[in-house]
Amino acid sequence: MIQAATTLGSAIGIAAACEALNFPRGSFYRAQPSVEPVTPSPAPERPPSPRALTPTEKATVRAVLNSERFQDQAPREVYATLLDEARYLCSWRTMYRLLAENQEIRERRDQLQHPVYAKPERLATGPNQLWSWDITKLRGPVTWTYYYLYVILDVYSRYVVGWMIAERESEALAQELIRETCAKQGIQPGQLTLHTDNGSAMIAKSVAQLLIDLDVVKSHSRPHVSVDNPYSEAQFKTLKYRPDYPERFGCLLDARAWAQVFFAWYNQEHHHTGLSLLTPAVVHYGQAETVLQKRQQVLAAAYAAHPERFVKHPPVPAQLPVAVWINPPKPAGDTAAPLQ
Repeated sequence: MIQAATTLGSAIGIAAACEALNFPRGSFYRAQPSVEPVTPSPAPERPPSPRALTPTEKATVRAVLNSERFQDQAPREVYATLLDEARYLCSWRTMYRLLAENQEIRERRDQLQHPVYAKPERLATGPNQLWSWDITKLRGPVTWTYYYLYVILDVYSRYVVGWMIAERESEALAQELIRETCAKQGIQPGQLTLHTDNGSAMIAKSVAQLLIDLDVVKSHSRPHVSVDNPYSEAQFKTLKYRPDYPERFGCLLDARAWAQVFFAWYNQEHHHTGLSLLTPAVVHYGQAETVLQKRQQVLAAAYAAHPERFVKHPPVPAQLPVAVWINPPKPAGDTAAPLQ
């Protein structure tokens, strides 16, 4: 059959022959002897271009580029300088090619090396142990006018312990707010850590001195790392995404009146997801256990009335977290980034 397909295929083609003989083409090709691949002969080496630099000229160009005079300058700068001195070696593009051939392409100027900042790891297991504070802008009545909202937040309870709106960002105003808030909350020496970012008011020496006088530990985010101050950022998002948050505030008194209503709602009425749907005020002032017990009674009554609606187990209210972290440490052997 293979011989017949071969003979007929020489006349009408292999495909037509196999079809006429009802013989699979795959079987025909598999029966053919394998042919050793032909190794192509290497291409002849191209002769050097008559326009190319000679090895001696290349060595001269490299010596000039790496000389003490030009070692920290870009080839374009070297090329222009030599032209002004009535000296031409080659084009600046050729200078780049010579450097690339010798693995000498790099930033020829010294680069700024940023220091490695330690990641702040802060823990709170109850109210008034760890506060976070920040400043955000509120749009004023016309373009490029702003009011500045200062907010101090308790990280554990998410309770806003102090806030202020002013026409400027000032270290003196920051000192006043911190001092009055610590007095209002009855902060004792050595009790509190105050965490913030690296704004001008936050890193001011006068503010640092106030914290020393109050025996409050200061803590700062790493530069350009927004996730190091997540609780203040989240609180500002809640504020600015309120349905009644205006596009602009008409005046300073208008901004303060709106904020007065907002912070009363946030502290007293807002059921916070991170607090098992408790309000910040309930957690901050130690009423969480009482509220959770009442919720448990309501859920127990619901279960008693309709146990078939709770398939797995009787319902229980969510419990408060035992600890709240800014940048929790990684578990031993875990290389993944921790969840915030």
